[in-house]
Amino acid sequence: MENIINILKSGGTILYPTDTIWGIGCDATNIEAVNKIFDIKKREKNKSMIILVESEKRLQDLVDVPEMAWEIIDLSEKPVTIVYENPRGLPKELLAEDGSIGIRLVKNDFCKKLITKLNKPLVSTSANFSGDKSPLKFSDISPEMIKLVDYAVEEDREKVSKYSGSSVIKIWSDNRIKVLRE
Repeated sequence: MENIINILKSGGTILYPTDTIWGIGCDATNIEAVNKIFDIKKREKNKSMIILVESEKRLQDLVDVPEMAWEIIDLSEKPVTIVYENPRGLPKELLAEDGSIGIRLVKNDFCKKLITKLNKPLVSTSANFSGDKSPLKFSDISPEMIKLVDYAVEEDREKVSKYSGSSVIKIWSDNRIKVLRE
């Protein structure tokens, strides 16, 4: 774990298991690292990425959380990413065109520990090249992508995710809701 944290703190990128699919990630506050992920994925810069947080406190440090969001987080059986307005302390390159950001409060023990030790939110985007299928297990990740990142986590490489992604729900400060992905 210490090695992974050092890589992330020095602006590196990692492949890692999340509470859904395998992700490619970095320190969400490091713009150079964020740009590396766009380059690795061959992803257009105008497509936002989501971030993961490990605690309600970190979530509240980044955004004003509408009451409806807490209810959805509490009631959701499947991992859920919520798109919030007006985030604080994040590079604009991570944000959607309207200035919003998707954030998932993770339940996965490995991710919680990783984010806690990093003490910063973590970028999470599928560990595939843009347009390719999302990896449900480590062996689904392209060998080319594995070579492009700084480190591939050893944890849970044999595990197959039961989720092909999280639900994505946008919630406005006035509690309006729009389901973007079920």
